Amino acid sequence: MSNLLILIPVALFMGGLGLAAFLWSLKSGQYEDLDGAAWRALDDGNDKPEA
Repeated sequence: MSNLLILIPVALFMGGLGLAAFLWSLKSGQYEDLDGAAWRALDDGNDKPEA
């Protein structure tokens, strides 16, 4: 029973920390251009003309 007195505040703190990180990512624009990030992951960079 005494373990719950430690685990519940720790779980609430970690949940709040995760929520704060998620809200920070929303505010900083991490989810603005999801399609562009997907295409950049597939791009190999070989589309430049040869000299």
